[in-house]
Amino acid sequence: MILGIDIGGANTKIASGDGHVAETYYLPLWKSTELNKKLSLVAQRHHPSEVVVVMTGELADCFCDKKSGVRYIKKAVEDAFSTTRVTYIDVSGKLTDGCNESSLAASNWCASARFLADEFENCIFADMGSTTTDIIPIVSGTPVAHTTDLKRLLHNQLVYTGLFRTNIAALTNHVYLRNRECKIASEYFANTADIYLILMHISESSYTCETPDGGGKDLLSAKRRLARIVCADLEELADEEIYTLAEQIYKMQVEQITRSFEKIAQEYELDQIVVCGIGEFVLGQAALNAGLEATFVSERYGKKISSVFPAYAAAKIIEK
Repeated sequence: MILGIDIGGANTKIASGDGHVAETYYLPLWKSTELNKKLSLVAQRHHPSEVVVVMTGELADCFCDKKSGVRYIKKAVEDAFSTTRVTYIDVSGKLTDGCNESSLAASNWCASARFLADEFENCIFADMGSTTTDIIPIVSGTPVAHTTDLKRLLHNQLVYTGLFRTNIAALTNHVYLRNRECKIASEYFANTADIYLILMHISESSYTCETPDGGGKDLLSAKRRLARIVCADLEELADEEIYTLAEQIYKMQVEQITRSFEKIAQEYELDQIVVCGIGEFVLGQAALNAGLEATFVSERYGKKISSVFPAYAAAKIIEK
């Protein structure tokens, strides 16, 4: 079995090329030393003949620079799979032994885009995870995105917004409440996971990241955190007002992504988009708003594969 591994700063995802394995582990690199241990358990359980690795976790602020992060991730992988062939996919989408460490940083989108480019020759590929959203133009069967996160941020190809871990204060500095504009607290009082739990887009069990206050992942706790962004307790806000706040913030996140979709579509003259990730439904709404014809990875490969698509794509690429 060939196993694709996508190591992010918050989550590590694995998938097999046959689709039978699709797993996500919450392993925040900035506070956990469990990566090697978890990968060793994966190796023991699945016994892959080869692993193909992509990563974004090198950006975690526990590392002094990206090269240090890449080296840490490489060592964890190669120690865990010491008897297994390990291959990497670099930022140009090429298979490599990983010797050029700087080319491995922020490479997970490359696997997905390269895999899809054979079928979708002219489209936007978008993947929304817990923390960020990749927006990759594919033109004439070739992904044409920039190859560093900095450049992608500059060119609307990376939006640092996600389904779970985004601070509400990063999306807006105000909401509308009781027919007035209300500034919000610039604190980490609530995140987007709270919003989507309140709106019932995610379940308590799928709320995998830590909560902003270290409290519960139940609906009442999420409402309490959201109330706090306007410096309120639940006693001060009606339930309807809480839901209205959540809906506003959801729309703001959709609008943020929509603007980037529109800019990429115009720049590269594209009218189709392929969307995946745990935030696929958010991307679908943004695509609709941008007037793009959307293909959902979950409808083709299933919801589990959509949520770990870079890992799945990496495994499929090595099979070709």
